[in-house]
Amino acid sequence: MTIVYLAMACAALAVLYGIFTSMQVLRAPAGDTRMQDIAAAIQEGAKAYLGRQYRTIAIVGVIVAIILFPTLGALSTVGFVIGAVLSGVAGYVGMEISVRANVRTAEAARGSLQGGLTMAFRSGAITGMLVAGLGLFAIAGIFWYLVAIAGHGPGDREVVEALTALAFGASLISIFARLGGGIFTKAADVGADLVGKVEAGIPEDDPRNPAVIADNVGDNVGDCAGMAADLFETYVVTIGLTMVSIALLVQAPPAELLRLMALPLVVGGVCIITSILGTYMVRLGKGQSIMGALYKGFWTTALLAVPAIYFAASWALGDLNAVIGGAGFLDPGGDTLTVEGAMGAQAPVAGTAFTGMDLFWCMMIGLGVTAALVWITEYYTGTAYRPVKSIARASVTGHGTNVIQGLAISLESTALPTLVIVVAVVASYQLAGIIGVAFAATALLALAGMVVALDAYGPVTDNAGGIAEMAQLPDEVRHRTDALDAVGNTTKAVTKGYAIGSAALAALVLFGAYTTDLRLFFPDLTVDFSLSNPYVIVGLLLGALLPYLFGAFGMTAVGRAAGSVVEDVRAQFAADPGIMAGTSRPQYGRTVDIVTRAAIREMIIPSLLPVLSPVAVYYIVMWVAGQAQGFAALGAMLLGVIVSGLFVAISMTSGGGAWDNAKKYIEDGNHGGKGSEAHKAAVTGDTVGDPYKDTAGPAVNPMIKITNIVALLLLAALAGGGAA
Repeated sequence: MTIVYLAMACAALAVLYGIFTSMQVLRAPAGDTRMQDIAAAIQEGAKAYLGRQYRTIAIVGVIVAIILFPTLGALSTVGFVIGAVLSGVAGYVGMEISVRANVRTAEAARGSLQGGLTMAFRSGAITGMLVAGLGLFAIAGIFWYLVAIAGHGPGDREVVEALTALAFGASLISIFARLGGGIFTKAADVGADLVGKVEAGIPEDDPRNPAVIADNVGDNVGDCAGMAADLFETYVVTIGLTMVSIALLVQAPPAELLRLMALPLVVGGVCIITSILGTYMVRLGKGQSIMGALYKGFWTTALLAVPAIYFAASWALGDLNAVIGGAGFLDPGGDTLTVEGAMGAQAPVAGTAFTGMDLFWCMMIGLGVTAALVWITEYYTGTAYRPVKSIARASVTGHGTNVIQGLAISLESTALPTLVIVVAVVASYQLAGIIGVAFAATALLALAGMVVALDAYGPVTDNAGGIAEMAQLPDEVRHRTDALDAVGNTTKAVTKGYAIGSAALAALVLFGAYTTDLRLFFPDLTVDFSLSNPYVIVGLLLGALLPYLFGAFGMTAVGRAAGSVVEDVRAQFAADPGIMAGTSRPQYGRTVDIVTRAAIREMIIPSLLPVLSPVAVYYIVMWVAGQAQGFAALGAMLLGVIVSGLFVAISMTSGGGAWDNAKKYIEDGNHGGKGSEAHKAAVTGDTVGDPYKDTAGPAVNPMIKITNIVALLLLAALAGGGAA
């Protein structure tokens, strides 16, 4: 268990880093009274929203826990509750730090660009390290308790089900937080833009706009709290399900199996250390490039991760050239190897033997995927590259051409990430079967601390710019916060691309776990997954439908909520002409409350869609054609969700980011600058792209995984779960 203790120590180090850095941030000056009043309004709105959101989610969580207890037992229920609570904590702490750092970033920007960058990135690093630290501590803590205290074998069914339930708890909270926060932030943003920029002709963060505080609140509850919960969930699911896959597929004595299952934990631990070191490398160089400074931190983390992962693998496994065992996708046809697994059931699996060095190279593939996805996403969303410039150029000829080109870029942006993921899956599978794919995903997620830091930096700088505008700080301060914010828009897009790519690899591992579970729990049942089976086609079609339907619900929710904001802002302008004259204060709280109620109401049905759909598909098909066909349709549905969801999510997030930065590119003085006809067209495109990139697209990420996890839990329940 020494390996597990090291992982827990690294997780504790991440939490201590978060606490220590929080103290540094909160000790910094918070500006003048006007700045503090604006920041207080943002804090109040963010706390009110998250409080109401979490109360709603808690009701759903309690109902799910009540269902899990008699079906899967106390251990799985406790795992679910831990995952749900810590996912909520990650989101809440991320929001709490963000809303306190924004005003301090604006104040730091008075002194220098480096001061503003340091303050914003430190606050983002707090969120990033807490996400990685809490996630790793949850997985390692449960594994340690079950093996060292409860006395279970590392691959026992109780361990597998508890880790799966932990992932389910994190996923359930994540999808609510991601979708609800996305609805809030984009409803406020779109409503503020339509009435403020387009109708009233006032700047983006003008204090006369009643929706401006709601817009700033939305940055925190969507891009910060929502993303923190999202990547916490992705982190827990990937590492936890890698351990589950090892338990299901690898034949080994308990001591060897323990070391192999602990390897993902220690890889996550050493990468926390490299991420902490990377945070201290974020410094401006001679060229004063903000993105360059952030990339110094990221590349330092990634490069140090290479020897760190090698050390972790050598320490955990010993001789890296020793053959570990057979593992791979279930293969009903062809040559198979029957393995007596640690769970005590026989299952035919593809006979792929691998070594520790094979696993190391799989993890290097995962790091390569991270680097490739970062570069590709920046290419499609950065203002220096062809895609964004092409949308800006199309804006010159009108609103319609802007939308057409934006849609074209969103579709095109799916190609390169897909090719990267395809190459990674094939290469890692050739090395070590499905276990290799799992370890590639683990290495990709091991850098989550640094990647979340880059993401959480974004809403802080966005808010800092808004506070500088509303507090009427000097032009040079706003110029610095604008520069920080422009980069933050790209880092947020990069993080979404990273999360979606990791979701694709994690979902493939989840599907491998589903097929393995099926053979383990129902060894006498013959399930036909061939395309000649009509129920497989039905499952594929229904699975492919889910991301589109989910995205439609999310987009519609933003449209309805934004409409409410537009009506409220128009009503306030009409009722009080003093608002536009600058002699009256808008009713910010009224608009925040409208968006809060709309977001909470609108998030319920879409969030339950991936939870209930797998259960409904299985039982309907089983009732029509029998249990074997029910499992076939359910498995095919999972593949359909993975394939369709990957394209929907990438096209929405990259396309939306490109639309947003095309507007910023024009606002920087290109194609006529602010107020030009091209700018008005770009605002329209950004209005379409906002719910694409910040609501529907990112929420598909947890939707993919929660659908697969529900299927795994359903199998366990049908097989007679309930281990105490």
